[in-house]
This record gives sequence, C-alpha cells and structure tokens, in this order.
Amino acid sequence: MKRAAFALPGDIATLTGGYIYDRHLVEGLRARDWQVEVLSFGTSFPNPTAEDQADAGVQLASLPADCPVIIDGLAFGAMNLNDVRAVKAPIIAMVHHPLAFENGISEDDSARLLTSERANLSQAAHVIVPSPHTSQMLQDTYDVSAAQITVARPGTARPTSFPAPQNPPLILSVGIQVPRKGHDVLLRALAHIADLPWNAAIIGGVHDTAHGALLSELLVELGLNARVEMPGRVPHDALSRYYAQASVFALATRYEGYGIVFDEATVHGLPIVSCRVGAVPGTVAPDAGLLVPPDDPVTFADALRRVLVDKAMRQRMAAAASNAAHGLSTWQRTAETVEQVLTGIAL
Repeated sequence: MKRAAFALPGDIATLTGGYIYDRHLVEGLRARDWQVEVLSFGTSFPNPTAEDQADAGVQLASLPADCPVIIDGLAFGAMNLNDVRAVKAPIIAMVHHPLAFENGISEDDSARLLTSERANLSQAAHVIVPSPHTSQMLQDTYDVSAAQITVARPGTARPTSFPAPQNPPLILSVGIQVPRKGHDVLLRALAHIADLPWNAAIIGGVHDTAHGALLSELLVELGLNARVEMPGRVPHDALSRYYAQASVFALATRYEGYGIVFDEATVHGLPIVSCRVGAVPGTVAPDAGLLVPPDDPVTFADALRRVLVDKAMRQRMAAAASNAAHGLSTWQRTAETVEQVLTGIAL
C-alpha cells in the first residue's frame, strides 16, 4: 500500500498560494492511489504557542516508521528540534518560502527562525521546493545539499472563461494582505497614474490585521477608494471573472519563493508588472513582464503607465504571456514529481 502523511498548520482549504499548492498535491497523490493522511497543526505557526508546538510533536510521533511525512515549511521551520528528532517516519520538508526571510519580521525573529529552520532541515530526508530560486537559497543559506532537494513546480489550471477586458482597463492584483505582497506600494503607484483612465482590483484576504487596516486607510488617504476595489478573498469563479476582465496584472511584491499568481496571469494572457525579487524573474516570461526594483512606487507607476498607454506594447506582452502558458506545468506533473520522491524515500 502506498501510504504517506501531509502535515500543515490550520486548514488545507485556506486560499493562499502555499495552501493551494498543498491541496492540489494531496489531491494529485490520492489520484495516483496514495493513501494520504492530512495532519492539521494549530494556526499559531510559525510562532507556535506551547500547546500547538506540543500537539504537532504528538501528532508526528504517532506516525509509523514506514509512513513518510511531508511537513509544510510554515510549521516545520518553527518546530521544536527535539520533536523533529523524535519522529520515526521519514521527513520530507516542503519549503515554499523560508520563514526567516518573511518581510516585516524583526531581526531577532529572523535570526531565531534561521537557526530553527537550518537545524530542522538537517533532520529531513529530503526537501521539496517550488522553484530553482528557493533551491539555491536553501543550498547557500541553509547548508542543504543539492542532492537532497527536488524542485516540484506548481501546476496551473487553464482558464474556463473567455477574455472580456473592461473599458477603462482593469489593473488586477492578487495576493493576501500582508506586507510582503506590497499592496501598499501598488496603491502609491496607482496614485501616480491617476491622470490615466483605469480601474483596479486587489484580491486577497486579510492575513495581517494591522497591515489590512493600513491598506484601507491608505486607499482613502490617496483618494483611490472610488477606483480601487478591495473585496478581500473571493470564490474561485469570481476570481476567474476578474482575470477575464483584466488588461494588466500588477503585484508590487517584496519577495516571492515562486508566485502561483504569476502563472495564473500568464495563462490568462495578461501583461505583468512586478518586482525583480526572489523567484519572480525566473517565473515571469521575459517578454510578458516589466520587472522593477521593490519598494519603489514611482518606478512601478512608470512601468504601469507604459503598459497602459502603449497599446501595441500591451498586445505584444499579452501574446508573449499566451505563448509562455504552453510551457507551464500541470498539477498532475507536480504530483508525479513528488511521488518519485516519496517512492525513493520509502524504498
């Protein structure tokens, strides 16, 4: 019997890139006849309470030695090292984005998480990452050997609706409301192009209450509340409509370990404006995107202006995105890649 476990904090149905990846992976493995048990840890990770830390250790310790377990890095990097060492099952770490490099955390927290992640990764039998960029980061910063790492790129679902771009053009951004996604930079950039005709939608739930409040205040302060919609988290069919109605995808991110939304924008044939950080340059097709430095609203605004004003340029970028979409991975391929890791570990 092909058996494995998948452990993560909170609800696997959560609508963020990492959880979407995890859910598709579990579904893909089950479709390939793997019996996958999902272990749910407390939601306090990556800053676990003593209770959630202890519960995670108990759940993992209960797994038999012949049941490899994939542990999402949101929990794994912050776990107690003694609990990790006590796990009998082979551990496969799933690192979407190293915790120590999360934007907005203190230097002390970053140093603490770097130490914890490095120690815990040394106990993993293998590590799965979504991009070559994250693989190189783990090699350079966390002393993980290349032989221990497998890149399993996220899959991308093809659009189910035809493009129906709005007039004036809709600028679409998708990402949870946390500092790393740079929605504050995007709002300031939009204020710099208020002379142009456009509307904008920033889609994503509030995962940082203080930052969500800051964005709401900024929206009013910049006088953009009549032109920028921030509906929070939306159902899948509603998100598909936003993609169909958009003319430009914009994410002023401060860092991405991969960025599934860039693939979503690509399959919808959208020109992309984003930042030259993390895995973004390796994810966005060169001719389909304009990438600028992070934390620079003026330069980001200039890139948006170019795409909005130059229709021929926008069409060329859209064509490049549509062409790049043919080379994107599928979730089936993602599951196949991880299955090979599980099979090798189980031998």
